[in-house]
Amino acid sequence: MTKQPALVLVEPGKTEVREIAIPTPQPDEVLLQVNKVGFCGGDLNGFRGLFELQEYPNVLGHEVGATVLETGADVPADFQPGMRVTLNPYLNCGHCLSCRKGRPNACQDNKTMGVRRPGAMTRFISVPWQKLHASSRLSVRELALVEPLTVGFHAAARGRVSAGEKVAVIGCGIVGMGAVASAVHRGAEVIAIDIDDAKMHTARLAGAAHTINTTKQDLHETLLEITDGDGPDVIIEAVGNPITYRAAVEEVAYTGRVVYIGYAKKPVDYNTGTFVRKEIEILGSRNCLGDFPDVIQYLEAGRFPVDAVISRVVSLDESGAALADWSANPGPITKIMVDFDSLS
Repeated sequence: MTKQPALVLVEPGKTEVREIAIPTPQPDEVLLQVNKVGFCGGDLNGFRGLFELQEYPNVLGHEVGATVLETGADVPADFQPGMRVTLNPYLNCGHCLSCRKGRPNACQDNKTMGVRRPGAMTRFISVPWQKLHASSRLSVRELALVEPLTVGFHAAARGRVSAGEKVAVIGCGIVGMGAVASAVHRGAEVIAIDIDDAKMHTARLAGAAHTINTTKQDLHETLLEITDGDGPDVIIEAVGNPITYRAAVEEVAYTGRVVYIGYAKKPVDYNTGTFVRKEIEILGSRNCLGDFPDVIQYLEAGRFPVDAVISRVVSLDESGAALADWSANPGPITKIMVDFDSLS
């Protein structure tokens, strides 16, 4: 067998299962048998034609739980067939200013799997061993959650979240849930904000002390009540909407920090005097930076509500329709996972 099926995002609004070549690992690469792959918000926005970095056509997928199948000649003996792994899907150039500063997550020519190079929505992939992270304690399903959680962990790190602070997370999708989990893990009092009660229930399971459904509660008044009139010390925006972009700046405390993860799909109008008057810090947060071991250790401790965040599991043949369904009805969905173990 030299060909395998893969989910390809052909153009906005169109996916196909196509045959692609089964790779042969190079000396420094590991051949992986893919078990589980999660859809991420980037996949959704690529499907909708709203993700500026998405290239078409492209095999989707970069949230991976897999098993080592074969190793190249130069791969360390630490990696053996049968090991369960996840992978860092980012490829940085190594010579731009961000890379030279030791921040390859913000590489000016970053190529993420499934976005600017072929992804993992297929049965077999070959990757450099340096990109792999193994765990004998996590299942392949749990390993497929590591990458999106690292994005939220990195956002909390960017915001310098510390014990005792009040931290609001706007958006309780899987990345926002990672920010909730990380902020709780750092000892903060976390306020989870969303428009879906089920997602906020999951945020409570991850340790959030408060929840606000903005369709039922006034965001401003409720935040003031929770924070004794001050506003949150840190607000992490994980939606990517002009309304929530503005709300983060308006609601954060004086001298607070705002961290943006989501890409706003339209220009955002601000009253810039708010920045100066409050003397706030506004920080972008992209991908992750060294967070994989921390997230794996966190998941191994059993602190995250894995079952609650996985909304749906589908086969490869069902994956394109599942992505379209998510686009049509995004509200209640936290994580759709594609199961490749159903392939023969």
